[in-house]
Amino acid sequence: MEHTYQDWYNCIASYERTFKEWEGRSDKIVKRYRDDQRSRNNPNAKFNILWSNVQTITPAVFARLPRPDVSRRFRDNDPIGRVASMMLERALEYEIEHYGDYASAMKQTVQDRLLGGRGTAWVRYEPHIVGEMGGEADGMPDDGLQVTEDIDEAETEGGIHRENQERIEYECAPVDYVHWRDFGLTVARTWEEVTAVWRKVYMGRPALVERFGEELGGKIPLDTKPDTSKSFNEKMGEGASEAVVYEIWDKTSGQVIWLNKSMGKILDTRDDPLQLENFWPCPKPMFSTLTTDSLIPVPDFVLYQDQARQLDTLADRIDGFIQALKVRGVYDASEPSLARLFSEGENNALLPVKNYGAFSEKGGLVGAINLVDIKPIAEGLNMAYQAMEQVKGQIYEIMGIADIQRGQTDPNETLGAQIIKSNNASGRLKTMQHDVVNFATALLQIKAQIICQHFTDDTIVKISGAMQLSPQDQQLIPQALQLLKNEPAKNFRIEVTSDSMIYQDEQQEKQDRMEFLQAMGGFLSQALPAANASPELTPMLIEMLKFGVTAFKAGKGLEGLIDETADKFRQQQAQMEGQPKPPSPEMQKLQMQGQMEQSKMQMQMQMEQQKMQMQMDLEKAKQEYQAQENQLKFQLEEQRNMMDREMEVKVAQMKMNTERNTQVLLAHINNGAKIEVARIGADESTGEQAYFTEQDMAASMEHPLKPIADAIGQSNQQMTLALSELVNTINENHNRPKQVVRGQDGKIIGVQ
Repeated sequence: MEHTYQDWYNCIASYERTFKEWEGRSDKIVKRYRDDQRSRNNPNAKFNILWSNVQTITPAVFARLPRPDVSRRFRDNDPIGRVASMMLERALEYEIEHYGDYASAMKQTVQDRLLGGRGTAWVRYEPHIVGEMGGEADGMPDDGLQVTEDIDEAETEGGIHRENQERIEYECAPVDYVHWRDFGLTVARTWEEVTAVWRKVYMGRPALVERFGEELGGKIPLDTKPDTSKSFNEKMGEGASEAVVYEIWDKTSGQVIWLNKSMGKILDTRDDPLQLENFWPCPKPMFSTLTTDSLIPVPDFVLYQDQARQLDTLADRIDGFIQALKVRGVYDASEPSLARLFSEGENNALLPVKNYGAFSEKGGLVGAINLVDIKPIAEGLNMAYQAMEQVKGQIYEIMGIADIQRGQTDPNETLGAQIIKSNNASGRLKTMQHDVVNFATALLQIKAQIICQHFTDDTIVKISGAMQLSPQDQQLIPQALQLLKNEPAKNFRIEVTSDSMIYQDEQQEKQDRMEFLQAMGGFLSQALPAANASPELTPMLIEMLKFGVTAFKAGKGLEGLIDETADKFRQQQAQMEGQPKPPSPEMQKLQMQGQMEQSKMQMQMQMEQQKMQMQMDLEKAKQEYQAQENQLKFQLEEQRNMMDREMEVKVAQMKMNTERNTQVLLAHINNGAKIEVARIGADESTGEQAYFTEQDMAASMEHPLKPIADAIGQSNQQMTLALSELVNTINENHNRPKQVVRGQDGKIIGVQ
């Protein structure tokens, strides 16, 4: 059902009536925080405990700008989700660091929460479009919504119609601070029951014409004067005014409505221009104390306003005591010089007194001067100071602010007592701290949704610095962009949060990092031996390592490396599935021991075989030597016998030849002839005739055994040489190094 202007007018009026008292109370609290009332109407002394508490609590709940933390929702091994998370986190960091609107909105929202009890901010989408010549295009709406307009074709000189080219120069998602007076919602008991929210947008005439067109924007009355200083009014003139346009986001109909009370009509209506998950461009406001029956917050100051009033009274009393704490009294008028005692008397200075004798008889100074007793005033001042400390202690107990947070300490207090105070205060402030963190996270989530839904791929790549990622991650950029554009898949796989905004000591952060490194070192020292002993435990150990690393902001850079290592290990396991599993380390140890024992036994057997072979070779050599020796002896004996027989034969022949030659010689002598050469007879071995000369016969007769002796000596020399060669051969075979003989498998099979 579509609502009319009167319906929305009645809804806004109902909200204003319901929250009128809260707005009046908040206005008074803001004035007290600024101390406007005392400076204008009340000259009495005041103690601005509200300003002190706000200045103390603000750094406790919002000390620095939050940093986006985008990660895979379930820390699964999802490379595309990891790259998409890195790109979105970098884009958010660029948005909140490059533009100052986010920090300003957060600071002002926290201040509204601590003063009035409600702080609100609003997120917009703002594209900046430039034309063909590089100039910025007109027609950008002030509400920051993306508007698609039809571009008329322009006729060129040659009669060719060409469409005016426009492009987006840059895009951003600014965060607007919404004042607590300018925000509204449908009256409900809880935030979940709210169906529509709105804010007041103050627009001048140029902004109205730019947003709603010349015809409608020129008719909207400028009915609101800006609340500015006199210098601005003097500079711009009293006629400088703005129009109040209500920007209403109705979740029931899914529409955005703009209306103006002065015109009494709806100016514009659009269907869900941002396509956000929760429809509204603003998160749940930061509320102070709430009950389940109303969304009207109770400011924190209301809870201790009575004690604050007492502090003001005591401050005024103390101021009075201090004003009364001065020397006053009367003196004897007959001695006018006494009036100069406190005004002119200086250190070591004396005043003259006339007729000093009569003055001394009256009692001197004691009798001439009577001072007002200031002791009761001093005691009252001390009691007022003590009462003030007690009242401040009550306020600090109500607010949960410890001495340690206010920078005060008792020298007599132990360290344990200070730690207890600090822990108690932190516990009291945790709810407020969580509200601030949740609000900052909700703003970042809305910015992230706008970036993913409306930013171009080129803009996301540029502001995220995706081209500076590793080459492996750069290959996943197209899939990561596709994931970011897919809203359901992105919500399932990516989580957007913010880190704590509480002030952290740098020394404590360094100590935490050292503890982290020590813990990781201890884990790795135990995990590596376990992985070597049982490789099947490696996936679980890697997941445990990632579980510990991803809990730290600095560990995000290691997630990719851990995932790659896990993937490589899984691939190795997949390749080894079809192969037999390697034996366990215990079995490998037993196998190595068995192989060593077997090798040792083989070596011993080979050594025994070599020893036996050497003994056999030695025995064989001895036997061969003995056989050769016996054979030589036999040969020598045979040669000796043969020589004896030959000698006997030769001796017999010589004897026979001698006798025959003698007979022949005697016959010649008897005949008286001289014979030079005589043919004695034929040789038995050759069959030839032997002729002897006289010289031969003389030599034969002179040395009859010389040929035999020569033959015997020659035989002995041959026998000696043969024995020497045999002995040398045996010695060489015995002394030469043994050569190891190996088989085809490389094992020793013998010695030669």
